[in-house]
Amino acid sequence: MVTHSRQPSADDPRVLLDQEIGVFEPVPPYPPRTEREAEFYTLGDGEMFVNMGPQHPSTHGVLRIVLKLNGEQVVDLDPVLGYLHRGVEKICENSDYHHIVNQLDPLEYISSLFMEWPYVQAAEKLLDLEVPRRAEYIRVLSGELNRIASHALFMGWFALDLGGLTPILWSFIERDEIVEMLGALTGARMLFNYFRIGGVNGDLNHEFMSRLGSWMSRAATQIEANTKLLNENEIFVRRARGLGRMDREMALRMCVTGPNLRATGVPFDVRRAHPYSIYPELDFDVPTRTEGDSLARYLLRVDEVKQSLRIIDQCLHQMPDGPIMARIPRLIRPRPGRAYGAVESPRGQYTMYMISDGTDQPFRLRIHDPSFVHLGSVGRLVPGNLVADTMAIMASLDPVMGGVDK
Repeated sequence: MVTHSRQPSADDPRVLLDQEIGVFEPVPPYPPRTEREAEFYTLGDGEMFVNMGPQHPSTHGVLRIVLKLNGEQVVDLDPVLGYLHRGVEKICENSDYHHIVNQLDPLEYISSLFMEWPYVQAAEKLLDLEVPRRAEYIRVLSGELNRIASHALFMGWFALDLGGLTPILWSFIERDEIVEMLGALTGARMLFNYFRIGGVNGDLNHEFMSRLGSWMSRAATQIEANTKLLNENEIFVRRARGLGRMDREMALRMCVTGPNLRATGVPFDVRRAHPYSIYPELDFDVPTRTEGDSLARYLLRVDEVKQSLRIIDQCLHQMPDGPIMARIPRLIRPRPGRAYGAVESPRGQYTMYMISDGTDQPFRLRIHDPSFVHLGSVGRLVPGNLVADTMAIMASLDPVMGGVDK
């Protein structure tokens, strides 16, 4: 009788699991490289390590957080990055100027128009290109719709991390209506690939305008109902109030931008501080809060949604006729030089720094992503709180991991 020995397959989870893989430990398998690392990975009496992530429902993206606990209280934490790394900046440096827009969308998969915007700004500066006014109005209109969709999802995820299921269902209803609109305009519901150097990829069409008109007729009422569900919920308000408090000095020291900064009382908004596109022609306020806690960050985004509705209404009434694209060559070779673009996204200040050497590919391209900066403040906000509050604080900062691991 001949017995055939089967070669163990690495794809079989039963094979050599304990011997080769072993138990996954939070402590790195190498000596501490810094004083901070040595301090963190030394346990005191009654302390223990717990891995949180890197799975999406836990950490709002592929982020791993090592928590040092004393009972249910967080003593310290260490955010561990790198689970989503794609080397996008180097990929862009090996792509021509037209193709780069498509590479940037996945970095900001909740509101990808805002990742495209600073890039086309920087490229247009290198080319000394004047964008048609109608294209600028369409950029602002679509961008503010994308901002509302992003903030709607934020409200739902934040409530979910505090234990509420219904708000995330309502938020997705609101978000889906908007992305269906943007899908009619751009051809995609998530990674839009819509902005172009010199304008936008397509003009407003009947389906988009029809959906937008229907949505605008009930948007204010619907948003009021959605926020009322949370604002009048005693459990939500008491859990969020005072949670993860960030004062003005900490926010400025940690280079925080966007809603998280304005929730501490600093009225910095790129649309006002460094005006771009047609924002100087529009009438809108820059909301601020002074408490700096998770509730303030939530309420500030509610205020921003109302301002975005004002901007959209003005764009629809003031939009001029005309072309949507400037005349540009099929092969773009900007003059040698440097350019910088910055926009106010739902998460904060997205910026793009680009160097041209006169060829059809950028010599250097660097991306500033606010979510990466905001994760730096997590180590200051979470210690002293309970494990159950860790994800609520993370959610209140509204990070997106695509740009963090760029």
